[in-house]
Amino acid sequence: MDWNPIINWLLEHGPRILFIIAISVAVYYLLRHFVPIVVKRTVTGTMVGKPKSAIKKRTDTLSNVFIQTGMVFVGVVAIFTIVAELGINIAPALAGLGIAGIAVGFGAQSLVKDIFNGVLILLENQYGIGDVVKIAGIAGLVEDVTMRRTVLRDLDGIVHSIPNSEIGVASNYTKEWARVNMNISVGYGENLDHVIEVINRVGKELAEDPDWAPRILKAPQVLRVDDFGDSGIALKILGETGPLAQWDVMGELRLRLKKVFDEEGIEIPWPHIKVFFGHVPEIGIKGSIEQELPLTTPAQQPSKRKRRRKLPPD
Repeated sequence: MDWNPIINWLLEHGPRILFIIAISVAVYYLLRHFVPIVVKRTVTGTMVGKPKSAIKKRTDTLSNVFIQTGMVFVGVVAIFTIVAELGINIAPALAGLGIAGIAVGFGAQSLVKDIFNGVLILLENQYGIGDVVKIAGIAGLVEDVTMRRTVLRDLDGIVHSIPNSEIGVASNYTKEWARVNMNISVGYGENLDHVIEVINRVGKELAEDPDWAPRILKAPQVLRVDDFGDSGIALKILGETGPLAQWDVMGELRLRLKKVFDEEGIEIPWPHIKVFFGHVPEIGIKGSIEQELPLTTPAQQPSKRKRRRKLPPD
């Protein structure tokens, strides 16, 4: 077998193909390095006064989209260039792809809708990588956003890939800041003025704690008496924190309130049922309705009527 034609072809076209591949790899690393820098400068200039965490989320999201889009473009150009270098006429192929694209377009309307919704999500900055959102009925941490789909990971560690066309309403729990919104119940016999003073003091101490102060924007305070429950009185507590910090702050606040309530002797109620055997004792609450029900049904008394014996006739 004569290898000379193959060797000659490789010597003629091989370096060009390797050069195209090398250029594509170099462009990939350039995109990975320079796109985040350019995007960060642009985003920082347009988001003056915004928190650093919000700027970072926006930068990561846009950088990821631009890099992926750029790599798709570079990959397509590289493939067509290598095919042309192989001596294959790409003009008929391009014409065929155009006709096939029209046919595929009719059957890929959902894909077009995915991309269109993805562009709007990115332009409007509805959410980004690192946000906690609820979309299409699923809540979780955003791990990736592209023009076609959004990837969420929930608290169970399950990864959800949601097409952007399925997103009708996007709820962002960590947009620039978050809120502490919780209820604490106390017993009906407690002095509410004293309880509110204790809760506000604990919230202020938490906000002044050096370990927690960077996460808290506004100290948690009692807003109002929120509800008269079956077992206790519910007090509404509100505060403001940085993004993703509201759950940690609420957990620490509950822990501190439990300790202080134990020290102050403040009762935290819980649902309970009182069972009475026999007669129900009188309850000193005006307007209460009592009803005594028998625990057992009385046994039927035997009939005291004597049976008469019927004698046969004489």
